[in-house]
Amino acid sequence: MSLLSDLINLDLSDTTDKVIAEYIWIGGSGLDIRSKARTLPGPVSDPSKLPKWNYDGSSTGQAPGEDSEVILYPQAIFKDPFRRGNNILVICDAYTPAGEPIPTNKRCAAAKIFSHPDVVAEVPWYGIEQEYTLLQKDVNWPLGWPLGGFPGPQGPYYCSAGADKAFGRDIVDSHYKACLYAGINISGINGEVMPGQWEFQVGPSVGISAADEIWAARYILERITEIAGVVLSFDPKPIPGDWNGAGAHTNYSTKTMRNEGGYSVIKKAIEKLGLRHKEHIAAYGEGNERRLTGRHETANINTFKWGVANRGASIRVGRDTEKEGKGYFEDRRPASNMDPYVVTSMIAETTLLWKPVS
Repeated sequence: MSLLSDLINLDLSDTTDKVIAEYIWIGGSGLDIRSKARTLPGPVSDPSKLPKWNYDGSSTGQAPGEDSEVILYPQAIFKDPFRRGNNILVICDAYTPAGEPIPTNKRCAAAKIFSHPDVVAEVPWYGIEQEYTLLQKDVNWPLGWPLGGFPGPQGPYYCSAGADKAFGRDIVDSHYKACLYAGINISGINGEVMPGQWEFQVGPSVGISAADEIWAARYILERITEIAGVVLSFDPKPIPGDWNGAGAHTNYSTKTMRNEGGYSVIKKAIEKLGLRHKEHIAAYGEGNERRLTGRHETANINTFKWGVANRGASIRVGRDTEKEGKGYFEDRRPASNMDPYVVTSMIAETTLLWKPVS
């Protein structure tokens, strides 16, 4: 008799050319990740060759019951680390049957910004630091924390090792390898300042692919925590008080910034970001006011400031960039629950397309 694990790990390539495609999309809250699978006649590597599909939008808070059909447009393909073989994960965005993007489809507007000739010419690179918190199921309390109580104060946990300091490493390492398998440009992981909190980094990735990769990595992490029986939280301040929040620091550069004389271009870009601080904060994640307090390595939400090597700034410039006169900067304002389509495209729009009124 086959075990369940044997059947889950069946290699289909010996018996059929057919493959399974897991279509992934973002639900009505803007953070819930939905997916369903379909059989394809053979391997596919180009999203434009994949069929569109539909789902019941009334069950995801994205359409009324009397007109509930929403259409999925395949946009990016990754290898499936769960089913393996030629099976794939497909990042999709959502449209009405008439072809209009639904309100929660943030990818469509981002794609327009990233396809603008002025943006394309600058080849924008992004490196996104996605922080998250692992919670014990049913009690919604961080992994490794005593039930109803608190661990020792912050200090020993950042980039730590040991059973009394690092909680959930098996999940983190599984996710790291699964992302590499999938073809996501994941560049690293580390334990964070608050125990039970971790970070992975994606990038450098060009344009909209950075956001596609973050969403794919989030989906894979949701699936792994599901297997482990642990709850994944992107709340920007999961525990009130003297505990670090969770962000999604977004590192950014353009071709001009990476070339000789780029530091002056970086400073002009930061100046423009300062002029649109309120608009950016409004788009940088829900509940961010609980995180951006001016404490715990953040700038106050109402204040815009930048500095070299300053982790209490809105925008941080690295020492290497200052020294070399070119490079990148880090926008430290986005919350962990931000939409990467919104954040990456808004940074490109403000720095490359927006013209301040003089």
